[in-house]
Amino acid sequence: MGRWRPPPESSSPYITADGAMALKAELAELWRLRRTDVVPALSAAAAEGDRSENAEYIYRKKQLAGIDRKIHYISKRLEVIKIVDRAPARQDRVFFGAFIRVEDEHGGRQQYRIVGADETDAARGYISIDSPLARALLGQDAGASVTVELPAGPAVFELIEVRYTSL
Repeated sequence: MGRWRPPPESSSPYITADGAMALKAELAELWRLRRTDVVPALSAAAAEGDRSENAEYIYRKKQLAGIDRKIHYISKRLEVIKIVDRAPARQDRVFFGAFIRVEDEHGGRQQYRIVGADETDAARGYISIDSPLARALLGQDAGASVTVELPAGPAVFELIEVRYTSL
């Protein structure tokens, strides 16, 4: 059995203005970190001699490769993102950027914001527009009931509230 895996589906290019600023800030921070911390440390470790058994050199080289990968990813992502910086004309339905409140079939209530894949944050309740729940709710009015296929099986959610300002 080989290790080949099909490439993942590309995520939606949409992002909020705050998310785009955060990505740009992260890119700037990575460049600063790379220049001021990792490169000089790597050079110093390389100057110590035998690189094959130099743990500091190996660690710094892997660290630099990780930073370069992240810089490459963010740079490419910034080329394709589409910033959504205003609310839709119909603010009574769920679209990108909506703050929503849902109730599950057991009466538990959660609130989420539908954002781009690059700005998801479970602690803040920010879910990707590509998530099963967001896909099921897109275009729905408050009061709508949707069935979402979750890893644990199908679940029913009722959309209680839709807003485009923080709940």
